[in-house]
Amino acid sequence: MTLRADRADTVAPAPARVRRFTRADRWVHRATAALMGVCVATAACLYIPQLAVLVGRRALVVQIHEYAGLALPLPVLLGLSSRAFRATLGFLNRFGPHDRVWLRAALRRDKRRASRPAGKFNAGQKVYASWIAGATVVMLGTGLTMWFTHLTPLEWRTSATFVHDWLALTIGVVLAGHIGMALADPEARRGLRTGSVSREWAEREHPLWRP
Repeated sequence: MTLRADRADTVAPAPARVRRFTRADRWVHRATAALMGVCVATAACLYIPQLAVLVGRRALVVQIHEYAGLALPLPVLLGLSSRAFRATLGFLNRFGPHDRVWLRAALRRDKRRASRPAGKFNAGQKVYASWIAGATVVMLGTGLTMWFTHLTPLEWRTSATFVHDWLALTIGVVLAGHIGMALADPEARRGLRTGSVSREWAEREHPLWRP
């Protein structure tokens, strides 16, 4: 008598990779990143004299900057039609007790894995997502105030210009940190590129996440 290889009590091995992001998640991230990159690049050409001289055609650069800024919220708004993307936003918007533990450890510069519990997203990623979303809304509002000069008084436009310029500088610094952290984690980048990550990485970096 031969033994069947598909006996009921046979335990199937856990998959080597687990799904982290859907196609909608990846599309929204890529489109938003591309538009943000255009906004940052054109802003640099407008405010850094050396780049302004090198690129020239200031009116065209201004126009590209304006339309890229207007389009910036569109990927997220279109992504809301996807149930999977809305579920991802739900993970980003929910803060739990473990997130406070993560933030306290980060403030203390405690790099031990056990002191930084995380679900699908860690507290740092949640704070970044909330901050960049709020900053985008402020940049859009101040940008429109600067664009439609005939609709607002001079005092409003002056204040909007001040907020827009300094917040743009802050966004550039924060984005540089975001990109630097992504470059330091190849598996996280692979997850955004392919949608899946290794189970070992998921268990190490996001132990409270149950994919």
